[in-house]
Amino acid sequence: MSIERNLIITVLRLTRNGLASHELINKEAKIPSSLSQRLLDTLQNEGLVYVRKGRIEVDSFNRLKLAVRAISLGADPEHVSGFLQWKEFEGIAAAILERNDYTVGRNLRFKHAGQRYEIDVIACKKPLAICIDCKHWRHGIRPSALRTIVKEQVERARALAECLPSPAIKIECVSWDEFKIVPAVLSLVAVNAKFVEDVPVVPILQLQDFLGQLSAYADSLKHFSVVSHNFKNWLSRKP
Repeated sequence: MSIERNLIITVLRLTRNGLASHELINKEAKIPSSLSQRLLDTLQNEGLVYVRKGRIEVDSFNRLKLAVRAISLGADPEHVSGFLQWKEFEGIAAAILERNDYTVGRNLRFKHAGQRYEIDVIACKKPLAICIDCKHWRHGIRPSALRTIVKEQVERARALAECLPSPAIKIECVSWDEFKIVPAVLSLVAVNAKFVEDVPVVPILQLQDFLGQLSAYADSLKHFSVVSHNFKNWLSRKP
């Protein structure tokens, strides 16, 4: 297991900027060529890498899959994520959310009250819509800077709640009668505070655990309630 993990990490590191030679991967991973070839053949059969004329190619989506696999094999997520580009980090979050039955949208752009907003990842699973700001910092962050990041994410979530429903915003939750929008910050590494003003700050390694526990304490988190016009009309017609 550790051999496969080390090979995957080496592949991620050496393919950040394009192709990597099989020879270099063997050297950097420090494993015998025959074993490396077998592992690469397995990855190629699974569609994760493409080996041609001694060179290994990995597209962005499969780099994401390889990163998730390396983490599942015990690799340090901070170390692994350091080899990913910004959008690949967002992709890891989306993949974990989808595995937990969330419908995921990325880079949601919208206007409200004359301002433009963008939400990195929005994940919908009744009755919640989680608005996630992905922060790719690799080291510690000052508490004051973290508070600013959280404040800005709360404002994005508030703006989204206030402008819904809107035909211009095409996300899963807009078809629901009512739901809660929960702002959250996803970090590459752990920070001292798990919550800032009731907003969760979740290291990517802990995202799975966070999602598993979310329904139990969602009401205590910062959130914005949304009730659709159709649901309001139904309420107004009730005797």
